[in-house]
Amino acid sequence: MWSVTKFFVLHVLGLLLFGRLLHCQAWARYRFVVREAPYTRLCSTKNILTVNGQFPGPTLYAHKGDKVIVDVYNKGDYNVTIHWHGVKQPRNPWSDGPEYITQCPIQPGSKFRYKVIITKEEGTLWWHAHSDWSRATVHGAIIIFPRTNNTYPFFKPHQEIPLILGEWWKQNVSEVLDLALQTGGAPNISDAFTINGQPGDLYPCSSSDTFKLAVDYGKTYLLRIINAAMNEILFFAIANHTVTVVGTDASYTKPLSRDYIAISPGQTMDVLLDANQPLGRYYMAARAYSSGNGVGFDNTTTTAIVEYNGNYSSSSTPPLPYLPYYNDTNAFVNFTGSLRSLADADHPSHVPVNIKTRLFFTVSVNTLPCEVNNTCEGPNGTRLAASVNNISFINPSIDILEAYYYHITGVYGKKFPSFPPLIFNFTADDLPLIYQTPTRATEVKILDYNSTVELVFQGTNLVAGLDHPMHLHGFSFYVVGRGLGNFNETTDPLDFNLVDPPLQNTVGVPKNGWAAIRFRADNPGVWYLHCHLERHLTWGMHMVFIVKDGKEPNTQMLPPPPDMPPC
Repeated sequence: MWSVTKFFVLHVLGLLLFGRLLHCQAWARYRFVVREAPYTRLCSTKNILTVNGQFPGPTLYAHKGDKVIVDVYNKGDYNVTIHWHGVKQPRNPWSDGPEYITQCPIQPGSKFRYKVIITKEEGTLWWHAHSDWSRATVHGAIIIFPRTNNTYPFFKPHQEIPLILGEWWKQNVSEVLDLALQTGGAPNISDAFTINGQPGDLYPCSSSDTFKLAVDYGKTYLLRIINAAMNEILFFAIANHTVTVVGTDASYTKPLSRDYIAISPGQTMDVLLDANQPLGRYYMAARAYSSGNGVGFDNTTTTAIVEYNGNYSSSSTPPLPYLPYYNDTNAFVNFTGSLRSLADADHPSHVPVNIKTRLFFTVSVNTLPCEVNNTCEGPNGTRLAASVNNISFINPSIDILEAYYYHITGVYGKKFPSFPPLIFNFTADDLPLIYQTPTRATEVKILDYNSTVELVFQGTNLVAGLDHPMHLHGFSFYVVGRGLGNFNETTDPLDFNLVDPPLQNTVGVPKNGWAAIRFRADNPGVWYLHCHLERHLTWGMHMVFIVKDGKEPNTQMLPPPPDMPPC
């Protein structure tokens, strides 16, 4: 049965090309041309921003320890930057990518050379635009193989397949953002979710292009799953099959077999699929996990098809998998709380034990007063906002990294609080309206080089209690604990996992709950921390760490490249 898709063919061709690049030069090189291209989904056609005309964009291939050069040419109509999500970029924040944090945007007609430095990462990561909402269509996979002559810590799979979960709007996403900024209300929800760019059979005008994965009975497949959705955590499953998680955020895990996975925006998961069911066709499917009371979300389901090779009747509709209910917080917490790092001799765990810096950050949805002579669509006529420790972040007019490196004053403050300025029952059902209004500012938190950091994220019930996938640039961190309700600084640390916690770069803070992470601040530079729900990022749920240089030259930030985009 012939069901190899164009997406899979491009994946294999890219793999062969990358192998040749490695033998030709020390730095693998890619050329990204950002431009508009017409795409048809859900019965209508629109122009979207793409890289090289592809949606999803091209896959980057590397081995652990490689360096990659990506030349980005902006031939579109919008400013753009590219972030290499999960790549730590040691001493090299200049190529990290977030707009007005580590660089000014690449303007239309301009170019910039990114140097992507891969060190300890091994597995699946991804790249995406980091300016406005352009990452909705400007994104792609990064696949990092073990070092040459090394192997996976599991049996080599028969094939490896990237599965990128995304969101699609019939409307131009820039118009969705502009309208939300104008009205102060929540942005319009998406019209579909996608798997490898295709909505699937349950949407109109979509069946002919549904992504299909051809498998042979008895063989094992490595699915490299990326949640590139803009605003929704997703449940994912394959009908009649269990999947085994073996990695997350380019770090190996102990094998975890489940009927479904829960994956937050920004996260990646490597899962093994054993093709062990009767010959036939089976849906894989993904739909939203959305826990907020009264918060609108896309309640549709995207599908693709696992299609066994062989002779059988395929006239019947494939079965759909079981997926937890859309607001099943226990299903989300139980899955994410079951992940454990491999923590063996070849992949040791280095959880910081002696903590120097303790931080406690509340993450909240907020409101701001509507402007005079304007009408806003937030609660009670307000404008929706979001905050970390009650500070709703304001992007500066030049990037913070440039201001830090060249000692430019007046761009940012250095007084981001280590603890919330106001302590209250963060998860209570009824909270005073006065707590909803944050301070708007551009503040950073300074960390000493090589300091050991414990950071507890505390979700609040202000405006609406929600889950928050928090992503830290420049580091991976150990998720040592999580729970529901308010964090108890006396009793909760007694249950921290300091032996084999998962090593991630994005952690899902549960609704009205908390998550604790630990990391060593051994990467000098300017590093972004933000919620990976795009609407919350837009509203101000982000902040910046500055990690100071160490004393030795190899512990200090690299100098800027000569072609940094001007502001």
